[in-house]
Amino acid sequence: MLKYRISGMTSGHCAQTVTRAVEALPSVERAIVDLTKGEVTVEGDSDRDQAIRDAIRGAGYGVEQRLPTP
Repeated sequence: MLKYRISGMTSGHCAQTVTRAVEALPSVERAIVDLTKGEVTVEGDSDRDQAIRDAIRGAGYGVEQRLPTP
């Protein structure tokens, strides 16, 4: 599991866009976006860090940082 803080999300549409972009990647099982916190949690292959960052940026949002996960 990976977690990221994202900048630029302002609406439910933004959250859906990020979810679709990340879930389109191979080996990503699920993306859970928390719009209030500006975070996305990604379930699946944890070796996909750069691909996930690129997908988020490609959807038009910034990746501020990778957050620690339990």
